Amino acid sequence: MANLRQWATELGFSQIGVADVDLSSAEAPLLDWLARGFHGEMHYMASHGLKRARPAELVPGTVRVITARMDYLPASVPDGWQTIEWDRLSRPDAATVSMYARGRDYHKVLRARLQKLADKLTEMVGPFGYRVFTDSAPVLEVELASRSGLGWRGKHTLLLSREAGSSFFLGELFVDMALPVTAPEPAHCGSCQACIDVCPTQAIVGERLVDARRCISYLTIEQRGPIPIELRPLMGNRIYGCDDCQLACPWNKFARRAVLPDFDVRPAMQDPDLLHLWQWDEATFLRQTEGSPIRRIGFASWQRNIAVALGNALRSDTLGEARKTAMREALSGWLRQPPPFAEAEEALVREHVQWALAQ
Repeated sequence: MANLRQWATELGFSQIGVADVDLSSAEAPLLDWLARGFHGEMHYMASHGLKRARPAELVPGTVRVITARMDYLPASVPDGWQTIEWDRLSRPDAATVSMYARGRDYHKVLRARLQKLADKLTEMVGPFGYRVFTDSAPVLEVELASRSGLGWRGKHTLLLSREAGSSFFLGELFVDMALPVTAPEPAHCGSCQACIDVCPTQAIVGERLVDARRCISYLTIEQRGPIPIELRPLMGNRIYGCDDCQLACPWNKFARRAVLPDFDVRPAMQDPDLLHLWQWDEATFLRQTEGSPIRRIGFASWQRNIAVALGNALRSDTLGEARKTAMREALSGWLRQPPPFAEAEEALVREHVQWALAQ
């Protein structure tokens, strides 16, 4: 394990652990969550059934899971970054993109480095069976990470660490070697429920229970159709993801800066403006989001999300009339000459543009 930890550190990981594959106690909560429809349109969550809670069925021969944590808070982010983020959320014409998505796509970064970790292990012990995962398959990442001692499941369902808060990514190596397991970390949330109280859409419906259908991260990323009208005003200027539950969590005062430059903030995401982002055409969107997790939602969903944020800005009492006029003109211009979308995509964005103008 000492060699493994050293290699992991050299590859940019902050911590690793080892979990057993018996997740049977997680099966009932998973089935209940699915039965209540809390996964929304994420049908893949249900299609794999209990394979999520049975690593040895997902990858036959697996007897242990190596879990890894990689911090993503950009190195350029100053102390007091939470205050800066709250300030951005309070400015109606600013665009808020979740912190994790302002740099390179974490899937690519973690997958490549987990593969290198597996290569290092192969050099030491010889060929062995393994498979790399980074939020890319039916894996109960937080469950495995908490059982292996990387932290505990917070009331917002994210993994929390006493030394790093929750501003990190998780990755896994399913292996067929009986490595010694690492001890789990007890929960340290106590009576605090700041994350529950702060959620703009009240998506955290119980301790460690989220109704994804109300979660802004789900609505702006996973939801493919229209965003429910009753939830649109609650989204504010959040156009990709939502960090509110993490911003409110006291443990994130210990959030660590990323050691890899991959998560540095891209210039386009430095302090984005709604009106400026709305004026991107699809070619600009693809260029600016190349290698970014944002690209996967596509240009139509991107415009849908910004249209909602512009509508919320038009409802604001703190925004000047000249600024609102510019927004109305930009939205009306879209209606006169929409981008060359497919029929269904144009209809989707059009409906949200019309809603925005009605505000």
